[in-house]
Amino acid sequence: MTKPVGPDRPDPRPAPSGARSQTLDRGIRVLEALHSAPAPMTIAELARALDVHRSIVYRILRTLEDHRLVSRTADGSYELGLGLPVLAHGVSPGLQSAALPVLSLLADGTGMTAFLVVPSEEEAITLLTVEPRRSVAHVAYAPGTRHPLGRGAPGIALLSAGPPRPGERPEVAVARERGWAHSRGEVVSGLSSVAAPLRTAGGAAAVSVVYLEGAGPVERDRAELGARVLAAAKEIMADLP
Repeated sequence: MTKPVGPDRPDPRPAPSGARSQTLDRGIRVLEALHSAPAPMTIAELARALDVHRSIVYRILRTLEDHRLVSRTADGSYELGLGLPVLAHGVSPGLQSAALPVLSLLADGTGMTAFLVVPSEEEAITLLTVEPRRSVAHVAYAPGTRHPLGRGAPGIALLSAGPPRPGERPEVAVARERGWAHSRGEVVSGLSSVAAPLRTAGGAAAVSVVYLEGAGPVERDRAELGARVLAAAKEIMADLP
């Protein structure tokens, strides 16, 4: 998962050039900071995260609030708004429509959170998640979660959908051969995931489930779980428009 960018964690991205909108860049960084934060953030906290004056953050937040992309809590802090899911629903709508019922069955059948991941440059981004309805306890995994393609079962699965790359991890070749990938504690400590790639007209995607490490029979029956995730990926491909 991503972590907030701030003075203690410098932004790794290059500074916006003259051909880019600095205001838009800051607005997007506000949304990213709110997504990464474990709780709503104040204007002062966001200003420190972006390393800009509070008045700049205030103007950005007012604009984002007008478009329902952020909202204020009772104590005056800010959190992501209800307008974001509406926008996200428009991303790959055919893929999301085909994946939703399959992910729902996978989540309920395994008792694990199931999710759909797509690549963006060198990152794997969670596009859609479904939590099991009758599970006593499960891992929550939010849409928008991102991590490097080279880490975690979803990233490995996405890489396995393409041709071999120079210096790629052995796990990618294994996933390419058997059809699914497994990782343990690579993205979030204490969590394991299993993922399988699927191919769409627009490129690759991956179906994945996430669970706590050492979760009883899951660790012993990983191959069976991989087969179920792979079957879900194939079903989504068959249902794509």
